[in-house]
Amino acid sequence: MEKPVLAVLCGDDQARNLTESPAMQPIESAAVVRYTGEAGLADALRDADALFVYDFLSRAVPDAWHAANRLRWLHIASAGVDPVMFPGMRDSDVVLTNSRGVFDDSIAEYVLGVILTFAKDLHTSLDLQRASRWQHRETERIAGRSVLVVGTGPIGRAIARMLRAVGMRVAGAGRRARSGDPDFGDVHASGRLVDHLPGYDYVAAVAPLTEQTKGLFDAAAFAAMKPSARFVNVGRGELVVTADLVEALRTGGIAGAALDVFDTEPLPVDSPLWTMRNVLVSPHMSGDFIGWRDTLVEVFADNFHRWQTGAPLRNVVDKQLGYVPSDR
Repeated sequence: MEKPVLAVLCGDDQARNLTESPAMQPIESAAVVRYTGEAGLADALRDADALFVYDFLSRAVPDAWHAANRLRWLHIASAGVDPVMFPGMRDSDVVLTNSRGVFDDSIAEYVLGVILTFAKDLHTSLDLQRASRWQHRETERIAGRSVLVVGTGPIGRAIARMLRAVGMRVAGAGRRARSGDPDFGDVHASGRLVDHLPGYDYVAAVAPLTEQTKGLFDAAAFAAMKPSARFVNVGRGELVVTADLVEALRTGGIAGAALDVFDTEPLPVDSPLWTMRNVLVSPHMSGDFIGWRDTLVEVFADNFHRWQTGAPLRNVVDKQLGYVPSDR
């Protein structure tokens, strides 16, 4: 039986990790594997049956799509699928799967960590330590404080469970309003987000990037928040109108922000976000625990086995919604 052809999009610095991964060895025996960077993607896609986008930050797939004459399945090594969500892909018969589930708990730990950093003023303590200054301060409790998690998928649920475990009051915002949710309790409709933002001390953005969520956090959203509120973005940079966020932080419209994702990455060196005292910046790493790269390959390998044997694939994305539909 003819082996399927698998194209694998990876950066030069990622190829070694892939080729040395034990999870790829059975795949290399079962398929013709074409490892490629962005420049060679079109050639690798010709007559390929499947595409593994291991370089999940790459935006090369749309430009190479014309060569995908036989493609049946595309898997991306991330939970977000916006780098491969374009009209040609959306309108095709190609099945799209993602790596949902890998980063849930790690991102939840990050969100708890930055909330504690703000509440306990840990960033100031580090500055004072470096200056050899003994300056007593009082800090905030997080127990009893309220959090709105915007995005009710698996990552949002992991965040909700972790924050509830430390005594915070959590609600969600998603496509439809409901009550009695096992993780969020109340879920507000994200279409009416501005109506609900005033009630929360922290707002965590983890929604997928879609036409409906792009620019969701704009001047009106930040104006609706408490002046004492802190904003955390672990979703997508494009969820936020950056200029509006900068203005809200500069004028005291909100008290602070922890940002792991940005509409331009790397964050430009001249961005005012770097030097704002009330901002915590991290370089798109909130979910990246030690060993995550290998885990992503293992997730793909499991789905490859399913695809090859005709079993149902995991994490099939609804291409019209732009994410894997939740059961809840």
